Amino acid sequence: MKLPGWTREPLVHFLLAGVLVFALFSMRGEEVDPTSRVIDVDRETQASIALGFEQMMGRAPTDAELDSQIDRYVREEVLYREALRLGFDRGDAIVRRRLAQKMDMVASARAETGQPSDETLQTWYAAHPERFADEAHYTLDQLWFSRDDAAKSAMARLKGGADWRRLGERIDLPASLASEPRRELLARFGERFVDEIDRLEPGDTWQGPVASGLGWHLVRLSAREPGKVPPFADIRQQVEDDWRSETIAERKEEAYRILRDAYRIEIAR
Repeated sequence: MKLPGWTREPLVHFLLAGVLVFALFSMRGEEVDPTSRVIDVDRETQASIALGFEQMMGRAPTDAELDSQIDRYVREEVLYREALRLGFDRGDAIVRRRLAQKMDMVASARAETGQPSDETLQTWYAAHPERFADEAHYTLDQLWFSRDDAAKSAMARLKGGADWRRLGERIDLPASLASEPRRELLARFGERFVDEIDRLEPGDTWQGPVASGLGWHLVRLSAREPGKVPPFADIRQQVEDDWRSETIAERKEEAYRILRDAYRIEIAR
């Protein structure tokens, strides 16, 4: 019998491995039984509790601290089992979301711990230069108007040869900016203005009206210098972080797609 194509996916093998480990622990009796009245804090559990303390505090616990942590573990276990016994895990949106998050964690675990090669990262760097580029810089002159029709009237006067310095309404904004970083332009004029500026062709002519959250502008965009991409060696860690974040997201989505394909979804209309 030919197996479905999704069964040959490496990610499926990874997820199945997690399920098998879970089943193994269940057969060994290590899975929580809410009907059991025995809480066995064995040596392995104590070692795990001590390790958790050490990872958080940066040192091993004292005997008194370990006893305290064991008491805390027992308290949580008692309340957890009683919650399961009463069915609090069923129909609880928070529990549902938490379990879904754990499944996502299983799917992304290899991307979180894996070490990509330089070749992988250089390929990623070359494919996404815009993610690592410095800020763009802008050189421009601008005139502000409170109304669209006033801006259009001023544009007609500019085309007729009027001195631009004698036009425009008063506002606390610079009339000229030289090599202004993008973040500064955003802070002064807002995202809407910068989005409009990015669509203009640099040159020596006035363009507009350009809308912003402040009103309307006529703009002479002399230059827009695109951000430069630093050498790979200078930003290797940034490239790795970006690659890892994207890879984790992709693997989560891939795992969900594979699992979802095994279900028949019926949505009442």
